[in-house]
Amino acid sequence: MPTFQFEAMDATGQEIRDVIDAPTEEEAQATIRQMGYFVTKISVKKARGQAGAPGAKASKRKRAFAVGGASGKQITAFTRQLSILQDAGLPILRSLRILEEQQKPGALKNALMDVCDEIETGSTLSEAMAKSPKVFNRLYVNMIKAGEAGGALETILQRLADFMERSQALRRKVQGAMIYPCVVITVAVGILTFIMIKIVPTFEKMFKEFELTLPAPTLLLIAISQTVVKLWWALPLFPVGVWLSVKLLRKFAYGRMGWDLFILKLPIAGALIEKNILARTTRTLGTLVASGVPILEGLNITRETAGNAMFEKLYQKVSDAIREGETIAQPMKANCKPPFHPMALFFWVGFGPALMSPLALPVLNLPGMAHIVAPVFMVAGMMGGLWYFMKYKHRVVDELVVNMIDVGEETGELDTMLYKVADTYDDEVKTLTDGLMAMMEPLMIVFLGGAVGFIVISLFMPLVSLITNLSG
Repeated sequence: MPTFQFEAMDATGQEIRDVIDAPTEEEAQATIRQMGYFVTKISVKKARGQAGAPGAKASKRKRAFAVGGASGKQITAFTRQLSILQDAGLPILRSLRILEEQQKPGALKNALMDVCDEIETGSTLSEAMAKSPKVFNRLYVNMIKAGEAGGALETILQRLADFMERSQALRRKVQGAMIYPCVVITVAVGILTFIMIKIVPTFEKMFKEFELTLPAPTLLLIAISQTVVKLWWALPLFPVGVWLSVKLLRKFAYGRMGWDLFILKLPIAGALIEKNILARTTRTLGTLVASGVPILEGLNITRETAGNAMFEKLYQKVSDAIREGETIAQPMKANCKPPFHPMALFFWVGFGPALMSPLALPVLNLPGMAHIVAPVFMVAGMMGGLWYFMKYKHRVVDELVVNMIDVGEETGELDTMLYKVADTYDDEVKTLTDGLMAMMEPLMIVFLGGAVGFIVISLFMPLVSLITNLSG
């Protein structure tokens, strides 16, 4: 007869740990309930490699090949389902087995198999999940650990599921807003590239045959067409090259800080990124504080989830100040202004010329225009540097956030205030995203209309002159 080790709560809320002999797990639970205890955890007290142990059988199950971790959508759904099963009173091992059988082959299913095996050998749920870091991150593991320590795993799972669902909803909102402009821009670039490669050269050949004197717009259009014909292969490589360069630069701490500060100061997009980070980090910290995670551990986890070097530095400064006996609000207020960073200035000086380079290359093909490009580039670089000097001291955390955190610390309702800050910035992100979408549509229409109008006018001006001459 197998021996089961269990954890339970008695009528007074005291935690009980003991062992019991029973033929099956269901009968063991029934016996424990008859003793007046509420089961929170139960597992077979046998080593993993011992013959006949369920863990030995489970460990032989074949794992599917999987690269990387599970998606946020999968983890969110799993957490919600696990919270429902725990609220219904099912043992944690049985709940995990049910959910593991429902999963499709992949990283999450493999991780759940490993978690079940670890629990059967006597590990806690948080210890088992900590051994699958690609699926269950530090935030997840520490909240589970806090729930186990406080005997409120069901509540923590519900809170964690709510947090992940809100985070996923905000991410989908931002990503969904970017799909429309990206698709329109891609299609527009494809159509304009086709016109430059196939249509404009035909007109250029015709104009040469009739030896027409071409106006300036037509010369510029032909220069753009010639540049696109020569460098069409660079169109898809340019964004890939930029992405790889930024990714490589962010491997170094100095470059990562400079790039992240540059991103935060971008018009419109910088404000959206800043508010999105504030909403995510304050909700993360509020969830951890409400779950009973120590404040220093909560700040360290929040720092890791920020995704921006400036905010990581800010939360590190706050953590260091708390170790010395200070509160959260004061060090946050003192360190929320970014310092001057030469790498960020470098990005801003190069930002203007980089935007103008697609037009500068065709201009170089025009006679007598090469000497104009260098001064224009210089002015664009100076404008970018001036923008950085005007904006670099702008606070990344508003006074509202500091005041609400200060009030939360004074009243002992820090988690509630952090939730309110996160809700406020969630609403601001949604409003800003909707406004950006409303602004992008007319801007793209104006751009496409201007591009098509320029092409039509540039091609028809010589044609009108040709028809006039032939009629004369």
